[in-house]
Amino acid sequence: MLRSRYDVVIAGGGHNGLVAAAYLARAGRRVLVLERLDHVGGLAVSARAFAGVDARISRYSYLVSLLPAKVAKDLGLNVTLRRRRYASYTPVGDTGLLVDNGDAARTASSFTRVTGGSADLDAWRRLYAMTAHVAERVAPTLLEPLVDREAMQDLVGDEAWRELFERPIGEVVDERFADDTVRGVVLTDALIGTFADPSDPSLLANRCFLYHVIGDGTGDWNVPVGGMGAVSEGLADAARAAGAEILTGAEVLAVDPSGEVTFRDAGGEHAVRGDRVLANVPPAVLARLLGTDEPVPEGAQLKINMVLSRLPRLKDAGVDPVAAFSGTFHINEGRDQLARAYAEAAAGRIPELPPAEVYCHSLTDPSILGPGLRAAGAQTMTLFGLHMPARLFREDPAGAREAALGATLASMNRVLAEPIEDCLLRAPDGSLCLEARTPVDLENEAGLPGGHIFHRDLSWPYGERGRWGVETEFERILLCGAGARRGGGVSGIPGHNAAMALLA
Repeated sequence: MLRSRYDVVIAGGGHNGLVAAAYLARAGRRVLVLERLDHVGGLAVSARAFAGVDARISRYSYLVSLLPAKVAKDLGLNVTLRRRRYASYTPVGDTGLLVDNGDAARTASSFTRVTGGSADLDAWRRLYAMTAHVAERVAPTLLEPLVDREAMQDLVGDEAWRELFERPIGEVVDERFADDTVRGVVLTDALIGTFADPSDPSLLANRCFLYHVIGDGTGDWNVPVGGMGAVSEGLADAARAAGAEILTGAEVLAVDPSGEVTFRDAGGEHAVRGDRVLANVPPAVLARLLGTDEPVPEGAQLKINMVLSRLPRLKDAGVDPVAAFSGTFHINEGRDQLARAYAEAAAGRIPELPPAEVYCHSLTDPSILGPGLRAAGAQTMTLFGLHMPARLFREDPAGAREAALGATLASMNRVLAEPIEDCLLRAPDGSLCLEARTPVDLENEAGLPGGHIFHRDLSWPYGERGRWGVETEFERILLCGAGARRGGGVSGIPGHNAAMALLA
């Protein structure tokens, strides 16, 4: 039975809100989670996206890197994360650059074939040795009160501080690498979900790059067995087991700085009071709930989900498609191609040759496919397109989506030996197993202002010493979503930190 007062009311049932709920309930706090949708998980969900097709797609977020092992252990999260054998494959003409985590000699041979020598491989090893050091030092601080700028510099060392925190990552990459393809592979980590010029002195791309290489102290991007929904479901189970109440179909309408939260469900409007309120919503949404203003951010991605009847053939006869698509498959993401696409999008045009990357979850985790699809050799394929800012889709959302989809599939076909359309599975009704989502779609469907997957531009993982990075101007209200400092991606870190701030 719903109480009139709780120790903590959490607005939003995404994965960070569930992490906070589980920690707080385990500490004996009375916790209520209010979720607008009929299910928890936010963007970390699995769905049967195509009618009659037994495939559970990680519809929005699709890999796990930042989720700390400590959080999973603390909450007894029963989820298996599998490391991908192959980091990436990048087609280059009739060959390609394969980064094989399990075979250093094969990786070296691939670098030599693509770049014509060993200089870029040596530079690659030096750069990623440096990021490994940064990951090892920075990741533990994400679950602690903030360190200040000087302390962060001491932690990472002078070289890493200069190269990753002070100089534009585009300049660093151009200086360290000679090959356009290699430069592009490195820079994609600075652009995922971020519309930025990697050479811009704002260093927005640097912040994006940093969070993509420090996950849980290793920077690995892992596959959750059962799909992203397994992560959210496991967190919800942990929260409920600890005593938290989770109410779905409950849309938060207003939050008062006093702690009163008004929401609407099937039974009408209600009000509950929390000694503290945790906002598991984007800052722009929290501002609206408080009756204040916050600039709307701009997301910049195209997400395409597919089910294939089989993997497409490659132009490179020396690489098995299973290896190429098990990791990140880069599509027209050379340094020059990225720059050209950014310039076109900044000018208000859908890029002529959109850069993108794909991977096939089912190659690492076949459990997301039903027995019939597995036996037939079907696979899932997820595509993440870069430099697709929301501004391109405002005037004509449906028409622009179709144009972006067509351009992106054509871009992909440029690097394959056959059209990807020939490999798409058809649902029982004859429709292709293909769906596309733009930032405007995410804004309308998931309530993300601007379709920004990180809720707003990423911040550095340091700040005012001793704070948790979740504070707002209101004493009773804390952020516990991706828009908090040290947020972004499926991490649970803001949820953990909001709980720790309350329990301190």
